[in-house]
Amino acid sequence: MPDRRGLRLFPLSLLLLPILSFGQLQLSNIFSANMVLQRNAPIHIWGKAVPGRMVTVSFARQCRQATVQQDSAWSVSFQKQKENARPQSLFIACGDEKIELQNILVGDVWLCSGQSNMEWPVQREMHWKEESRNAHQSLVRLNNPPPAGRNVYGVAYTDSLNRRLTTDSFYAWHGWDTCDSNTVKDMSAVGYYFAKRIVEKEGIPIGLINLSIGGAPLETFISRDALQNDKRFAAKVRGDWLRNEQLPGWIRERGKQNVGNHPEGYKDDLGLNHAYKPGFAYESGVKPLLNFPIKGVLWYQGESNSLEKERVDEYKDLLHLLIDDYRRKWKQPDMPFYWVQLSSIDTATYSSQYWPQFRDGQRRLLNEVKRGGMAVCSDIGFQNNVHPTNKKDVGERLARWALQQVYGEDIVPSGPLPLNAVYHKGKIIVTFRYARQLRTADGNGLRGFSLDGKTGAAATIVNDRVVIRSEQTPAFLYYGWKPFTDANLVNDEGLPASTFKLKINDR
Repeated sequence: MPDRRGLRLFPLSLLLLPILSFGQLQLSNIFSANMVLQRNAPIHIWGKAVPGRMVTVSFARQCRQATVQQDSAWSVSFQKQKENARPQSLFIACGDEKIELQNILVGDVWLCSGQSNMEWPVQREMHWKEESRNAHQSLVRLNNPPPAGRNVYGVAYTDSLNRRLTTDSFYAWHGWDTCDSNTVKDMSAVGYYFAKRIVEKEGIPIGLINLSIGGAPLETFISRDALQNDKRFAAKVRGDWLRNEQLPGWIRERGKQNVGNHPEGYKDDLGLNHAYKPGFAYESGVKPLLNFPIKGVLWYQGESNSLEKERVDEYKDLLHLLIDDYRRKWKQPDMPFYWVQLSSIDTATYSSQYWPQFRDGQRRLLNEVKRGGMAVCSDIGFQNNVHPTNKKDVGERLARWALQQVYGEDIVPSGPLPLNAVYHKGKIIVTFRYARQLRTADGNGLRGFSLDGKTGAAATIVNDRVVIRSEQTPAFLYYGWKPFTDANLVNDEGLPASTFKLKINDR
């Protein structure tokens, strides 16, 4: 439920879904007390009421009115506002019904999305015991609607869960909370540490909206029309998704376990509704927010698309499609989009044989996406667990990209990223971006380089370049090319170099 400490309503009537309802006067479910509104963007407020009535909305010493349309919808827009850490109230009235939402800030809103490593809650993060004493962050606001089926894996859904598999009910919107040691427990740890770092450096209110779903494939977060209109991916939205071999096999198997025994459930021409169904998370969570301006997107996803070579080969372009679609739908062509590169895990207990290729595809996307950034975390992966619990470093590494690109800080956003590899007189010379004071993370010899993707090659650091001796010109140079890599190249900030495969050129 929305935080009633900051909410006054008359009469006392509250319905959560699909929109917040106060009698016949209703607000879209993104609005509640304690929220953050996006600075430097028009503020759009909308909802429903009795057709023909007049709705009056007041905020920041401005007042707007709108006549309720025949479909019961109403909306108003306010002028852009600068950041404001002083709590304000939003007033809405229609006839005798009045609503006041209190403790509203104006700052930057970031959407957190992806699968379980983004979903991973603060209370399960490795630094939580210490962090719990510092979690009261009054300028950080949290919106964390749990999706239907969260933490329910490998079993048939109950009737109550099946009833929530509609686009209106899938996310249980509970409103915004001010961040403290209690409200933050179930929030995305990656998102929290990102927001905390931005607030520490900039003093700007940060709002987080968490739409992540454990195990979810990339396809569920992309709009159906974007998939249909792209000839490379249109086959992903043809026929029953549970039998569509253009989708990851693992997610189809999980979908059958959850809803396969409930054929009378909610469905359309693509089959039964489920969190993993193409376009479903987009329709349920992203689409309703498109009139709510945001600053950017934080993304940690890919494990579910990494298990088959076909899915790995297409992932870079599929994520690029999502980025372009979100920017177009939000009408923000340069909206920041920052993603987390998959970490490291051994193949002993997980099918991670394609992870080097996957990580390299994520790296290559950096060359294609303006205002994009990638947090490398292959150095903090767990050998036998797909959920490394150090999310603090992940969130803070994402924050580096935002601090540099969005907030104008003079900060190194990344570890070394390869620029080129040149063969000359028996030596391969590798140059990097973000390569000041290259060193090894552990003080030992340099590890992680290979000329064939399998056998380690001796390498040294010379004048912030890497040098590898070879009698002949190999075709490619590899780095970190193992699912669980012990590669140890870092820069002066201690930030790790990305996995890469690079063509070697002759001078």
